[in-house]
Amino acid sequence: MLKFRICKWLDDDAFKELLRFAKYEGREDYCSVFSIYVNKLEPEELEEILEYVQNLGGQLDGASVARARALLRDRREVVVETSDGGFLIKSKRRLSDFLADFRERGALYYSKKHGAFVVRPYAIIDVISRLASEGFEIVDRTGLISARLNPSVKFELTVGLRSYQEEALRKWIENNYRGVIALPTGSGKTVIGLAAIRELGVPALIVVYTQDQVREWYDKIRKLTTIPLRQVGMFYAGDKRIAEITISTYQSVYRNIHVFKDRFSLLIVDEAHHLPADKFRVIAHRIMAPYRLGLSATPYREDGRHEELFTLIGGVIYEKRLEELAAEGYIAPYTIHLVRVDLAKEEKERYLSLKKKYERLSRGFKVEDLVKRAQMGDPLAVEALRTLSEMRQLIALSRSKMEKIREIFEQEMKRGSRILVFTQYVGQAEALGKLLGAPVLTGRDDDAKRRMIFDLFKRGRYGGLILTTIGDEGIDLPDAEVGIIASSTSSRRQLIQRLGRLLRPREGKSARLYIVVARGTPEDRAISKILRTLDV
Repeated sequence: MLKFRICKWLDDDAFKELLRFAKYEGREDYCSVFSIYVNKLEPEELEEILEYVQNLGGQLDGASVARARALLRDRREVVVETSDGGFLIKSKRRLSDFLADFRERGALYYSKKHGAFVVRPYAIIDVISRLASEGFEIVDRTGLISARLNPSVKFELTVGLRSYQEEALRKWIENNYRGVIALPTGSGKTVIGLAAIRELGVPALIVVYTQDQVREWYDKIRKLTTIPLRQVGMFYAGDKRIAEITISTYQSVYRNIHVFKDRFSLLIVDEAHHLPADKFRVIAHRIMAPYRLGLSATPYREDGRHEELFTLIGGVIYEKRLEELAAEGYIAPYTIHLVRVDLAKEEKERYLSLKKKYERLSRGFKVEDLVKRAQMGDPLAVEALRTLSEMRQLIALSRSKMEKIREIFEQEMKRGSRILVFTQYVGQAEALGKLLGAPVLTGRDDDAKRRMIFDLFKRGRYGGLILTTIGDEGIDLPDAEVGIIASSTSSRRQLIQRLGRLLRPREGKSARLYIVVARGTPEDRAISKILRTLDV
């Protein structure tokens, strides 16, 4: 409460005006005494009242005025701290009314233990932006939010940004340094990530899907920036060094979440479509980084979980299609060839017999439902899945398909092409390796073997390379210009990723992707549907 005295005569209008904001306490030593309940005021209102009282000749105690101002200043402050569950926001004012919509969305909750709201890391920027717009002063005691005001990571890029890269970076900045950038493989998403780190100048954690990508990011940082390498660390397998810029895999971050939790202000998630997986979304929930960037050629997921990705990272803020970048010359021009082959008579008869058996055993259930039922011990579901696998293997290893792949491979080798052959199945990969005389890489191969074969391919020792799903993402083979899909899933994302392996531009380069399917089978229908969505 703030008291003041007015020792001159007040007319009715002045007295009524004073009663709008003050309580009349009576007369004392020939003066009128009033009191103001400061708690109900905003700082601007207090200053207006003080000016009015002074103009009326009011007597105010300087120390009392200073205490009132300090009280209101404290009531406008929102202090941000960290806790196990996220960011704590504390204030002497009631914040519930300002944060009701965030509470409804599950972005924060009230903790009786802390006597404060706990904000999930992905939402802290939105929350403090809302409070700041309401006139609150944000006091960051974590150092994570305010880190960009005093940059500790300073460097320059040694390459210029392309126009669309600059546009994507600008959209990210405008979105409060958060969001997903969707660009095709080969379009330079890594460069945008490095530009984002340079823009903020804060400690950054880069999360990638494979160990190969850890080294690729490290090499890009070494080649494309001026940052001293002592500020760059890799945390995976046997190499575990944390620095101001740290590159790690999803698995390593997940397993060591306590190590990474509150060290970084910027979280960059490469191949961001993996983040909503049950295991990996913990990364977005537990890593305290308020600023976030997701990079993906294909952020949209068949299971619809991309909506959760957008919540955790900040929505898709920039996107360009393959066709646009090819037309502008930023990726190699490409063609896609759908090659249909017919099963041999005995293969087709066997396929139709297996199909009939599968339809009987599956009882109308979808494959994902059969998997769940098999896990629960349903013998019919187990047999249905076994039959489905046999059907797929029959198609994959059909004589006509293998012969067509050999024909395309040999034709392209004669042209001097660098070829990647993609398959879903280890058995098909090994059979193709023998048929084509090309090296095979599968998920069974260790890191050293993969690095050696990739290096030999880059140096031209191998003209062709056969890859299982390890080739779908996380490899950088810029000289590859021809792809042959021997077998695939019904995933649009997988097709785009495989095509993307061929699209890094080079003078005179023209990429070709061949998709070999057995006519009239599910793979034929699935691929045809995907190609219609690609408009090629």
